[in-house]
Amino acid sequence: MKKTKVKTTPWDAAEHLKTKEDMAAYLEAAIEDSDPVVISAAIGDIARAKGMSQIARETGLGRESLYKALSPGGNPEFATILKVVRALGLKFHVESSAH
Repeated sequence: MKKTKVKTTPWDAAEHLKTKEDMAAYLEAAIEDSDPVVISAAIGDIARAKGMSQIARETGLGRESLYKALSPGGNPEFATILKVVRALGLKFHVESSAH
């Protein structure tokens, strides 16, 4: 039996986040996961989709430091998260849980 090679390519969420609604739904799904690493990585994906240079200008933070902070291994300060979310044109919403 001949083996068939399958070619794969990396999937980049940033390429699929076209509208603010897409971005908001993606961030909401990440928040529901409750993992800070997932949340900051999702914010990084959204920032890359919008343009990291633009987000850096709007937040007053360095582009390279944003890439590092919002990468899966990054550990951004909450103030950084708030600045980036605001620059993305998004906002957090809090509601009581059923618990």
